[in-house]
Amino acid sequence: MTNHFVKQPLRICYFGTYRANYTCNQILLKGLHAQENVEVYECHSTLWHSIDDRVEQASGGWLNLEFIGRVLKTYWQLFRNHNHVPKYDVMLIGYPGQFDTYLARLLTWWRKSPMALDILMSLHLVAEERGLLKKSPFTGKLIFWLEKGGLKLPNLLISENFAYESYYCQKYNLPPKRFKRIPHGADDSVYYPRPISPPEDEFRVTYHGMFLPSHGLDAVIGAAKQLKDEKKIHFHFYGNGPEKERLEKLVDIHHLENITFHGFVSRDELLDGLAQAHVCLGVFGETRQSHYTIQNKIWEGLAMGRPVISGESEAIQQILKHKEQIYLIPRNDATALSNGLSALKQQPQLRKKIAEQGYTYYCQHNSPQVLGKAIVDALKELRSGNI
Repeated sequence: MTNHFVKQPLRICYFGTYRANYTCNQILLKGLHAQENVEVYECHSTLWHSIDDRVEQASGGWLNLEFIGRVLKTYWQLFRNHNHVPKYDVMLIGYPGQFDTYLARLLTWWRKSPMALDILMSLHLVAEERGLLKKSPFTGKLIFWLEKGGLKLPNLLISENFAYESYYCQKYNLPPKRFKRIPHGADDSVYYPRPISPPEDEFRVTYHGMFLPSHGLDAVIGAAKQLKDEKKIHFHFYGNGPEKERLEKLVDIHHLENITFHGFVSRDELLDGLAQAHVCLGVFGETRQSHYTIQNKIWEGLAMGRPVISGESEAIQQILKHKEQIYLIPRNDATALSNGLSALKQQPQLRKKIAEQGYTYYCQHNSPQVLGKAIVDALKELRSGNI
């Protein structure tokens, strides 16, 4: 009888206080579960209650016994959960996990397994750009040192692109060889081309997501102001965030009837809104964070098979080409955006080309299946000691 060699599965412990409902974590987990001969054990404990909760603590609100007790309770629960995780080959820490690496390092030493961290975004940079460090300078210094120490502990750091990798290396004195570049994407079970067609009596320009300074929505309002006499062009905003109230006041001041704020809506309503868009909006802000990443909304628009217009950056231009997979304009430039939208309105064949090529690129490089394989390949190298 011939003995057939059975390849050992890659066993991954997905670990941390990560945001379980955050898009990037969900996409990554879906991609991992879709791989053959891979077993994923989730070890999670919730620390943060909401975005407002994180903002409050990063603004200095953590200096109270109630929050400190919550932290201790959360990590004790995470420790206990880990005791029930079967033997694994490698630990992967989800976002945000920079602070989780301290406990994770002890646990992986105990299990004699290597550890990887999906960085996604710098916690210190996000806090800085949202003005939280000015509210509590001591908290800002603490975040800096905790993140710096937390990034030095993993055996492997997963970053989105060269821009973010360079930022981390310079800021925290990290060696480039510690990094593996794996891009972001969109969930193809949610965001995919739908049979709904854009309306003929309106040219729909759609934005979806958080209303944040890094997204540069003042440029969108400025473009809408310049296009207010173009009766068929209408802007649709889906989502919420700290900038929304201010932007709504701007719309009222300038009497912009070509903008509709839908707020948070059901998933089906949002997806119908995106499917009916002639053009989906990306980001136009000039903050470092907005330059370092390609935001989820860009991949989601491409995954829906819609043409996307966004602000140019080195990170985007390295992989997506202007007028091929995306339409790019200078950032924070209302005139450039209004001109770009007018050009796209007048050239349906260009919109069709961008939509088709953008969707093809997404399918080949940024679907959960593709991203999951890239992560697994990196973790297999880590397991074998090649990283």
